[in-house]
Amino acid sequence: MLQSDEIKQILPHRYPFLLVDRIDEMGEDTIVGRKCVSSNEMQFLGHFPQKQVMPGVLIVEALAQTGAVLLLSKAENKGKLAFFAGIEKMRFHRVVVPGDVLTLKVHFTKQKLGLYFADVEALVEGKRAARGTILCALEDK
Repeated sequence: MLQSDEIKQILPHRYPFLLVDRIDEMGEDTIVGRKCVSSNEMQFLGHFPQKQVMPGVLIVEALAQTGAVLLLSKAENKGKLAFFAGIEKMRFHRVVVPGDVLTLKVHFTKQKLGLYFADVEALVEGKRAARGTILCALEDK
């Protein structure tokens, strides 16, 4: 398990754009993280202030950051940056609101021509909030 301070040693992101609070599991190709959604976050000042909803793009970013923790933890990727290369078939199944805890599951399925493909899923209390496929590329800093 990795806590926030350990995640910051791997990812370059910082508040307000660090969207992974904890890593619960990490294997060779799979990682599970957690994002605790708080009403104090910047996006809720302007994204439906009358009904606070976490933007889908930030859910996808949280999934991507979780996957980046796994890739950048590998010895061969130390000192690199992870960038989005694509998003495929992303679907949103429920709204995410302050007080929710997102479980962020990322499973890397293949690597081809320098791209990493991952099936991703975000859950709240075991119910799917989002699901799809993301692609990322690694570059030297």
